[in-house]
Amino acid sequence: MAFLQHPLWLVGFRPFFLLGCAAGAALPLIWALAFSGHDFLPSPPVSSLTWHAHEMFFGFGWAILGGFLLTSTKNWVNVRGHHGAGLAFLAAAWLFERLGMAWGGAWPQALFLLSNFLFLGSIIFMLLWTLIRYRAQDSYADNAFFFVLLPAFVIAKYLILFGDFKAGTDMALALFRLAFLVMLERTLTQFMKGVFQVNILRTRALDMPIKLLGLALLATPLLPQFTLALLSFLLAALLLIRFVFWQPLLAARRIDIGIMYIGYLAIVAQLLLVGTATFIDLQLVGTVATHIFTFGAMGCIIPAMIVRIANGHTGRKVVFTALDKSVLYLMLAALLIRTIIPQLAPEKYLATIHAAATCWLIGFSLIAWRYAPYLLRQRIDGREH
Repeated sequence: MAFLQHPLWLVGFRPFFLLGCAAGAALPLIWALAFSGHDFLPSPPVSSLTWHAHEMFFGFGWAILGGFLLTSTKNWVNVRGHHGAGLAFLAAAWLFERLGMAWGGAWPQALFLLSNFLFLGSIIFMLLWTLIRYRAQDSYADNAFFFVLLPAFVIAKYLILFGDFKAGTDMALALFRLAFLVMLERTLTQFMKGVFQVNILRTRALDMPIKLLGLALLATPLLPQFTLALLSFLLAALLLIRFVFWQPLLAARRIDIGIMYIGYLAIVAQLLLVGTATFIDLQLVGTVATHIFTFGAMGCIIPAMIVRIANGHTGRKVVFTALDKSVLYLMLAALLIRTIIPQLAPEKYLATIHAAATCWLIGFSLIAWRYAPYLLRQRIDGREH
């Protein structure tokens, strides 16, 4: 079919970065309107808060994570990645899930369950099949973490929708945190080498305990409060030690690299807030620990990664234009607006939610407008994918 031969279906980042940009632009705005009492979702199967958490993690988050992993796993094991009909099926399943989360309250339970687990179950199976089948030629030994991390997303999703909402959101955040920890090691090493011609510290003595602690914290809902605090503080300390040796002052010279370091520090801040809350009632306005991760790590790192991958994997030189950089500054503004300003002016809390959502709307709309032509066309260097 000519449809399946379209460049959109050549590799995973193409459709899913577009879907992720659409979700990043629309979902926070829909939540801001719902939080203001203007909930216009047709027939949601869950409360507006549950919808918001689920859609940011499993709508926006998994569009980007899925696109990244579908692209990266083929490179890690040096095979042709999922494309064509398989990729189109995944995109359709993602859209089906969005419909289910908006209209599923009026659907038969079986249809809603199908809509909600078809995409996640399918993409996890496809990713694990690639990693397991070609394990012998895998260039990263620590990809074994994905054998635990990926299936665990199904548990977190189930908990958010049908079980303990807080346990599910805590677990989902911990899963994304571990995914970021694994990927930041690899990407920042490459970026600092490529941009500044420097080698940042990579040692198993630090890298492996960091990932093992991230893995242990997947059990956050089951951990005693003191144990959770201890593990959170320990992971934050190891991340800070490594940060010192990753030449942050050099990285700060360029916003496209520096923003990823800010995302790294957002992970540290989230861990410190979780640990501190065990001993001190911080009395913060809003769920700061959660949003410093979603706005700081996800919101800041993801646009920078989209720009790099959309350029590099379509045969172009990785260059951040003035428009690209403006988006990164806009996402930094969203982080400050959503997490800091409410602490200084609590009476402006509702306004900050709307302002931060507007930043995401503009930022991801600009990224989509800028890179959709790249993602919808063939590579410019003559390579197929």
